[in-house]
Amino acid sequence: QLQASGGGLVQTGGSLRLSCAASGRIFSSYPMAWFRQAPGKEREFVAFISGSEGTTYYTDSLKGRFTISRDNAKNSVSLQMNSLKPEDTAVYYCAARAYLHTDNYYNQHTYAYWGQGTLVTVSS
Repeated sequence: QLQASGGGLVQTGGSLRLSCAASGRIFSSYPMAWFRQAPGKEREFVAFISGSEGTTYYTDSLKGRFTISRDNAKNSVSLQMNSLKPEDTAVYYCAARAYLHTDNYYNQHTYAYWGQGTLVTVSS
């Protein structure tokens, strides 16, 4: 029900835009987020966006470089990534909640739906 795309290989300092298309149920009112998992590391929170209000939260280290947005009419969420660094290399996952609350947005266990992941590789 969630399909992530847009990953690829990019050089340090480059940009990528990830997209996540939702289908099968109405996601337009529910919070969505991006997480990532680097090789050998645990999955970590990247960015969050609420439903109708579009309130956003980011992990502190990514503020100013990453921007999350959503298009409720298209049931999709995007992640614009700028000034990419080798440490941004990871599989990026989009996720959606099954309820409207915005608390604990950084906790991956509060998300009911997950995309398959898209690989982002940043070369030095």
